[in-house]
Amino acid sequence: MTYCVALKINKGLVFMSDTRTNAGVDDVAQVKKMSSWEIPGERVITLLSAGNLATTQAVVSLVDERSKAPEDRSPSILKAPSMFQIATIIGDTLRDVVKHFEPAGPSSESIFGATLILGGQIKGSEPRLFMIYPEGNFIESSADNPFFQTGETKYGRPILVRALRPDLSFEESVKLLCVSFDSTIRANLSVDLPIDLQVQAVDECRITHERRLERNDPYFQVISKGWSDALRTAVSTLPDFNF
Repeated sequence: MTYCVALKINKGLVFMSDTRTNAGVDDVAQVKKMSSWEIPGERVITLLSAGNLATTQAVVSLVDERSKAPEDRSPSILKAPSMFQIATIIGDTLRDVVKHFEPAGPSSESIFGATLILGGQIKGSEPRLFMIYPEGNFIESSADNPFFQTGETKYGRPILVRALRPDLSFEESVKLLCVSFDSTIRANLSVDLPIDLQVQAVDECRITHERRLERNDPYFQVISKGWSDALRTAVSTLPDFNF
């Protein structure tokens, strides 16, 4: 399993994904689940993947192959005129890959299924964020739903619902995501560090910041301990139940 999150705030997009993959308790590996393509100043595209590893790697490989010679290979995400068109291309690619492995047809219940989070910006348009399903269809983020998660979503969702605001800075957003990931890592063995982080500032149309938080990352350790201490303090200040 995995855990991936993407946020849309006023300042741009923030992406975070873990790197653990497993095919059982005795078959654990480390795989990057964040892929990016960019023409700096013109477009930037990032894809987060969760689900069947063979499926997600096939999708990324096909998209990447077409991007290496966009004039000759179609459809290419580096030539598509909008992020909506890019979501359509990647959705169609995902559906076709799942259908290739699953004769009965793509579905969210298929063992070959995968879910993708797509985000980015093309010059002249605003940053956009999509969730793409195994069937190839997708939804877009909105003011009421400014983030997407995939993988082990339930443990890290409450803090995002309670604390995410559109006016957060990138630094505050990363702090919030670290809390969300720490909650997930503590509750589920299928998610773990290292964690990949990426930031895309509005209208830069490039990767503004990119970093990997390793297992012994000092900032993540401070957040993990600080959040645990803050929760204990918060619980102790709440009124006791009366019988």
